[in-house]
Amino acid sequence: MAKEEVQEAVVEEPKEKAGETTEETNEVEEELSPWYYFFSVGCGWCKKTTPIVEELLDEGHDVLMLDLAEPNNQQLAQELKEEYKTQCGTPWFINADTGKGICGFREKDVLKKWLDGEDIPEPPRPTGPPPKPPFHGSTNKENIAWKKTYTKWVKDNKHMPDDWQKQQKSASEIIDSPRPKSDPPRPSWGSQINIATDEAIDEWGEKMKAWKEENKHLPNLQPVDNIVQNLKNRKNQLVSKQGNPELSGSPTPSQLSAVVSQAEVNTFDAKVQALEVKIDKIMNHFGVK
Repeated sequence: MAKEEVQEAVVEEPKEKAGETTEETNEVEEELSPWYYFFSVGCGWCKKTTPIVEELLDEGHDVLMLDLAEPNNQQLAQELKEEYKTQCGTPWFINADTGKGICGFREKDVLKKWLDGEDIPEPPRPTGPPPKPPFHGSTNKENIAWKKTYTKWVKDNKHMPDDWQKQQKSASEIIDSPRPKSDPPRPSWGSQINIATDEAIDEWGEKMKAWKEENKHLPNLQPVDNIVQNLKNRKNQLVSKQGNPELSGSPTPSQLSAVVSQAEVNTFDAKVQALEVKIDKIMNHFGVK
């Protein structure tokens, strides 16, 4: 059982002392939290979820925050998925004892119900992402073909709630709105800004300037120089925090949220909180106050 393996990893069982019963030892084991929150760097929804979990921790709820960047946590997540025959990316909540879980972002009141042991039904989900609109300058034939595909996608998602339906634009509205002529350049570092060099960021910035010039018909495009500087600031702050864990404060939010995930900001803090929970349990186990 994955839960049992976590207990062994967190607490090394001491030899039974005189007067200590097996029942007392089991009571200590039962104190280990079965409530797990798996998150990952590069997950936009984890950025919204982690602050809620931190509030729950402050309120006394015992939730272990497990970063999937850690190989042991990856293995644990896989074992739980196999044990309870479920699949989920991140964020993912699961009770390791019962298998009751939540896949994806949910509001604080829903998470509290989960912590109270309630079954949380899966929210309705779209059948998939909407079809990508053709680029600016597309032919009438391309537009007609896309409209047909998009209309079918909307019909396939009639099960979605009314507020979701109201947010969807019509095919004509999308085609008539400004569209890019091409996809923006992808950064060579992906979502790991901490491994990027200043030269790589500058190189991407030049490509981004060329893309912006090509797509100057699009509204609300941000100055590329500002984006580049924010990326460098963010990279430097993350590297500094990795080199000196005692540094406090959150990195400046990037204006390019589609390129760099804000979830990285919470990675170190989440690890520390999970470690603190484990240390507290070990101290309690040995009777240290």
